[in-house]
Amino acid sequence: MSARRDERGSAAIFVIGMSLVLIVCAGLVVDGGLGINARMRVADDAEQAARVAADSIDVDLLRSGGGLVINEQLARQRAASYLGRRGYGAGQYAIDVDGNQVDVEVRDTTETTLLKLINVDSYDVRATASSVPQTEAD
Repeated sequence: MSARRDERGSAAIFVIGMSLVLIVCAGLVVDGGLGINARMRVADDAEQAARVAADSIDVDLLRSGGGLVINEQLARQRAASYLGRRGYGAGQYAIDVDGNQVDVEVRDTTETTLLKLINVDSYDVRATASSVPQTEAD
């Protein structure tokens, strides 16, 4: 009879342990989904900013026969303006204009919901995109 008394409470400890594991798993599912969504949003914003910047060609040079060249200052300004309207601060993105290619990198932080219970408050998401001006019709 004393052997049975020693096992009292072991089921409660198992249930508490499994409950914690299930909460962490739910946190991974919920916060993982939010992270994937945030990564897709950041990638979309980087792609659109690169497209806007690549569309900033030097029209005067093109009309004078000088060729298709991206106006670097205008490209940076237009991409920064687009990203600013999307809510990104100056330190959250980088715009690189190299010849006729524009590269945009966007960084953001995603807050967690359930993973805060295990001291994971946020994580960083990042995306890069490149674009060149369209030179012929598809």
